[in-house]
Amino acid sequence: MTGMSLIAYVIDDDESVRKAFSRLLRSEHIEAKTFSSAEEFLKSDIRTEGACIIADLRMPSITGVDLRAGMAAAGISIPIIVVSTLDTPETRAEAKRLGASAFFRKPVDDQALLDAIRWIV
Repeated sequence: MTGMSLIAYVIDDDESVRKAFSRLLRSEHIEAKTFSSAEEFLKSDIRTEGACIIADLRMPSITGVDLRAGMAAAGISIPIIVVSTLDTPETRAEAKRLGASAFFRKPVDDQALLDAIRWIV
């Protein structure tokens, strides 16, 4: 990507996960904006070019599928990387329904996540 910095929107209800992803992304010169909920993300000013979302599938107030529906309703189209503590056939099916570009089980391999971001953005 020429002339525009990359940005990753991190949506996770766990503050320690948000902080860890934010530090990792910034260490690689990727702007990180963190949100504790999908609702908070959907209410924010969102840039779609050069952007991706890193989202936990299971959060207390809204699921990943609900996130995608909210994005569609708002006309937001950004690649999504799903992260989850569960790696089950059901979880992978939910990530697929969400249209995830990548799926990672927590804890996430840092380099694999960075590679996925650069690949999908």
